[in-house]
Parts: sequence; C-alpha cells; structure tokens
Amino acid sequence: MQHLAPIALFVYNRPKHTERTLKFLQQNELASESRLFIFSDGPKTAADQDKVQEVRDFLKTVDGFRTVEIIERKENMGLANSVIAGVSRLVKDYGQIIVFEDDLISSPHTLTYFNEALNRYRTENKIMHIGAYMFHLKGEDLPQTFFYRAATSWGWATWERAWQHFEPNIDTLMSKFDHAAKNAFSIERTMNFWKQMEDFKKGKNNSWAIRWYASIFLRGGLTLNPSQSLVNNIGHDGTGVHSGINDIYNVIINPKPITYFPEKIAENPEAYTAIKSFLTTRKGSLWTRLKRYIIQRFNSLPLIP
Repeated sequence: MQHLAPIALFVYNRPKHTERTLKFLQQNELASESRLFIFSDGPKTAADQDKVQEVRDFLKTVDGFRTVEIIERKENMGLANSVIAGVSRLVKDYGQIIVFEDDLISSPHTLTYFNEALNRYRTENKIMHIGAYMFHLKGEDLPQTFFYRAATSWGWATWERAWQHFEPNIDTLMSKFDHAAKNAFSIERTMNFWKQMEDFKKGKNNSWAIRWYASIFLRGGLTLNPSQSLVNNIGHDGTGVHSGINDIYNVIINPKPITYFPEKIAENPEAYTAIKSFLTTRKGSLWTRLKRYIIQRFNSLPLIP
C-alpha cells in the first residue's frame, strides 16, 4: 500500500460524541500508521465556550495514531468553512484526505477501505469521492461496493485532483442546471438536493456537502460507496447544529473487510434503483410520519419544572 491518507476530524462542542468517534477510529486497523489532524472550531457564543474547552482538554489525551495535530480556531468558522479550509490545506500537502466529523462511529476496516480505494482509483478522474455511509438497502443483492452519482458526507475521502473542482459559489453552480439536470441531480425528485441548493442561496443552510455534490455532478463525476455502511451517524439525537432526531438513517455497520472494488467505471444501475427505492419509501406511511413528527415536536419542547 502506498502512503496512507491523512485523517481530518472536525469537532466542535460535543465531548461525548467526539470521544466515541475517536474510540472507534483508534480501533481501525490502520490507525497507528495514519496521521490525524483534528480541527477544533472556536465557540460561536459564550454559552458554547465550556463545551468547546471540554472537547479541547480531551483532545490533548488522544493517542494511537502515527501523529496527532490539533488545530484550534480562535474564531467560529462554522462547519462548512472549517471543512473547506481543512480539506483544502491537507489535500495540498498530502494529495488526498479522509474526512470525519465528531458524530461518526466506524468499522475497524473503514480506514483500510478508504486507503485501498484512494490508491485504486487515484488516476481515474471520473471517480471524485469515496463515501463510507450507505442507507439500509433491503433485500438487494448488490456488490460490496459500487459507483453512484451522489456524494455522502458521513465519512468520506477524496484526492486533490478532484477537490480542485469544488465550486463554493452557489450562483455559479445553480446557473449550470437545466430542468433535466435538476431531475437527475435529485434522483428523480426522491431527494431534496435541489431544495438544499435553493435553501443555501436563501441563507437557510450553510452546507459544504451540497455544493461538493453539485460540483461532482456537473463534471459527470462518480462516487464509490459500500452497499453496507462502514459508518453510523450518532449525531441524530438533537445535539448537533444541523441534525434532528431521526432513526431513518440509522444503520448496522458492516463488520467485514471490503474485498471487492468495481473495475467498470460507471454508475451501478441496480444500486441506483435500490437507493431510489429507499428514498421513495424511507419516510413510511402517513401514520409513521405523523408519529415521528409528534416525537420530534415533543423532544424539542422545553422541560416543564
């Protein structure tokens, strides 16, 4: 195996999540040979200061990697700007990167999967992103890994040659979409990707991920994905800045190593159909959706003394 990709971990004010994320990362087979860079964003408000400091105190105890470098921001950059700056810095220095946020638990084989894929597709310009998360696709006889158009943001990797095409300007991106492209981009309207673009333009979200996927899509790029997830997001408990309380996307992590990587550089039609089917039915019946809405509303109510 060639040089291992550096790992960028983006953290903020969730000490327990950060601790779990790092505990699982440390158990990865390649952890001790990998360089870890932890980007700690500055507090947005005075109320966040104690938790940010608690995270930073814990980070000083982290070991189990080849090297650990902690980058503490004085100001609050926000997740999007923090990710863009951190990724841009590391791909410039190392040519490739593996990216985690502070709410992801991983398989012991996740780093191996990333590094093998980064090496295997290093010169395949059409492959622009490697994802580790995948929805719970029921009853589908899919290969261990496949190519697909959309980029997942819960544990991912890329190369400098792909990241150089990241377009942060939402107007530049949106101007290149016609009706057919919007339809293909949103997996035939089963996912709200185009709405995320519109919401970003209106200032309703600050997503780096939707702009990254749009950058990939507009270049006709593809992403590599596992058919059974190699990470699970533990942030949907209401603690995250951008996350709600949601179990639709909860998955069981694949405990096995990945041994198959596709040779044909093309989107897998069976995988596309399986994902589209999941997205079409993911929210369940009207009753299921109503029940979920009531639970979310209840959990967001202030506690009555």
